[in-house]
Amino acid sequence: MADDNDKPVDALGRVLRDLRISVLDQCNFRCPYCMPAATFHDGYRFLTKEQRLSFDEIETLARAAVRLGVSKLRLTGGEPLLRRGLDELVGRLARIAGVEDLALTTNGVLLGDVAERLRAAGLDRVTVSLDSLDDATFAAMSGGRGDVASVLNGIERAAGAGFDAIKINTVVQRGVNDDTVLDLLEHFRGTGHIVRLIEYMDVGNRNGWNIDEVVPSATLLAEIHRRWPVVAVRPAYRGEVAKRYRYLDGAGEIGFISSVTQPFCGDCHRARLSADGVLYTCLFATEGTSLLPALRAGEDIDAIEARLRAIWGARRDRYSELRQPGGEQALKKVEMFRIGG
Repeated sequence: MADDNDKPVDALGRVLRDLRISVLDQCNFRCPYCMPAATFHDGYRFLTKEQRLSFDEIETLARAAVRLGVSKLRLTGGEPLLRRGLDELVGRLARIAGVEDLALTTNGVLLGDVAERLRAAGLDRVTVSLDSLDDATFAAMSGGRGDVASVLNGIERAAGAGFDAIKINTVVQRGVNDDTVLDLLEHFRGTGHIVRLIEYMDVGNRNGWNIDEVVPSATLLAEIHRRWPVVAVRPAYRGEVAKRYRYLDGAGEIGFISSVTQPFCGDCHRARLSADGVLYTCLFATEGTSLLPALRAGEDIDAIEARLRAIWGARRDRYSELRQPGGEQALKKVEMFRIGG
């Protein structure tokens, strides 16, 4: 692993600490803000097995990234639990010296059946996407796929497998699920799990994003504070995405991810790898760099490390700071289902 003096620094002085790895572009949900069913129908052509990174290729890229100072790896999708043998990949990544935090983001429907295997393989943490506990609202936001009971079962079984403080990611959209937020928070208060409320973002090109549908975190915080008084918690580390608060009555904590109203580009240390081997240096990137040809041409890990260093060194991304609220979002951005959010 690189020492502090050898870590690559991007054009804005940010080091690389976090790599998010999409293992699959497919999903069993059709959330309108990510993978609307009108576009991603039964005839849509997702990546074939041959087009996706193999576990060997993912491990090579992860090892190269760790050499450059990455200490946090997160497996995403699509829905990563649709990838067969995922526990094998988890085991490989967990054994890389220098990986301090290995996590996974999932919609939770399939989690219950694999939680014990993933934990045994070395997975440290789980984040579950859950936008509402109301069945009708959940159905509207998942494209009619899955159900609340299955997700809650997955969370419960994951907790039973030893995953503490599971994070629950909730995208809040005005007029869609903002009226169900307090019920969701009430359900998880006192459980040890941490709900993170995420401002609705203009990810990808297909969700018809409108600034009027964003519920500012400050608005939600005020509403929550009236119901259950909270106090701010100091960040655990520089670059922590969520601003955290704890309930004064001791019932746990919540977080807010506020990319629209309170951009945090200045402390962003994350890169994202798509399932077909393209490295993106921003969630809102318009293009990335494919590493698949180099891998399949047999380049060794030193050469791959050099490529990663060069890509990060040229990085200038700060989309959320440049966003024009209410203006036309003209950039053709990478779709979120390809890089996991």
